[in-house]
Amino acid sequence: MSQLNQPIFVAGHRGMVGSAIVRRLESLGYTNILTCSRTELDLVSQADVNTFFEREKPAQVYLAAAKVGGIHANNEYPADFIYENLMIEANIIGAAHRSGVQQLLFLGSSCIYPKFADQPMREDALLTGVLESTNEPYAVAKIAGIKLCESYNRQCGRDYRSVMPTNLYGPNDNFHPENSHVIPALIRRFHEAVITSASQIVIWGSGTPMREFLHVDDMAAASVHVMNLDKEVYQANTQPMLSHINVGTGVDCTIRELAETIASVTGFKGELVFDKTKPDGTPRKLMDVSRLKSLGWEASVNLNDGLRGAYQWFLDNQDSFRT
Repeated sequence: MSQLNQPIFVAGHRGMVGSAIVRRLESLGYTNILTCSRTELDLVSQADVNTFFEREKPAQVYLAAAKVGGIHANNEYPADFIYENLMIEANIIGAAHRSGVQQLLFLGSSCIYPKFADQPMREDALLTGVLESTNEPYAVAKIAGIKLCESYNRQCGRDYRSVMPTNLYGPNDNFHPENSHVIPALIRRFHEAVITSASQIVIWGSGTPMREFLHVDDMAAASVHVMNLDKEVYQANTQPMLSHINVGTGVDCTIRELAETIASVTGFKGELVFDKTKPDGTPRKLMDVSRLKSLGWEASVNLNDGLRGAYQWFLDNQDSFRT
C-alpha cells in the first residue's frame, strides 16, 4: 500500500492544530485520513478507544487531541485538566501500541519547561526546575505524554515521537472573550473597538514581555515533517529519554509590538494604553529551534501575514462563535 493511501488517524481534528494537520495531509495527497468527533469517539473512554483502534488499524497517529484553556480555566479546573489529558494520552498511545501502530506523533506544549528556564528554551531544560503554577497540572500531563512515548520506544521498539510548539494562532482559534489566548483575544477586542469607534484600548501589563508566535499551518507542516523523518535520522538527533523536539519560529516580539501589528491589521486608529498595575507574567518565553532547523524545517509564515490571515478567518467565521 502506498504511504499516501495508508490510514492515518488525526485525534482532535476539529481543534486548531488537528484541523491544520488534516489540511496539510490533504494538500500532500494523503487519501485515507481517519477522524472522529467527540460524539463518535470518547477519547477519555479506554474501551471506546481500544475498539476504534482494533477496527480501523491506523498506520500512523497524530495525537493533537487535548483539553486546553487559558489561565482562568487552568486555575479553576486543575483536576479536569490533568485527568482528561492523562486519560486521552494513555488511551490513545496504549491502544496504538496494542494494535500494532509503529508511528505516532504526540503534540505537547511549551509549558512543559520550567518557569525560569534559560532563554531560549532548549529541549534539555525539561524537568530541570519548577513549573508555572497556573498551568502545572496541564504541563505535568503533557510531560507524562512525552515519557509514555519514550517508554514504549525503549521497552517495545516503537517509533513514537513528540513535538513541543510555542504559542500558536490561526484558523479555528478560540476567540472567546474571556477564555482565549492573547492573539485571538486582541483580534476580537481590536475588531470590536473599530466597530464601536472606541478611542483607546487598555492592555494588561507594561507591553514589554516578549513572546513567540507560530502560525498553526507552520505547526502542521512541522508535524508532518517530523513524523516522516527516517527513524535513524530522528534517533540520531534526539536521545531515548529526551526525545521531544521544539517547534517555533526562533523569533519573538514584545506584547506592545504585537498589539501595534494587530491594530494595523484590524484598522484600529485609537490609542494603546498599557495598564502597568496588571501583571506582566514571565518576561520572555522563546523556544530554541536549532534541533528542528538541523533536521531540515523552518517556519515560513511571518507574523504580519499570519495575523492578517487570522483576522480574515475571524471575519469570515465570527457569526459561528458570537457570545
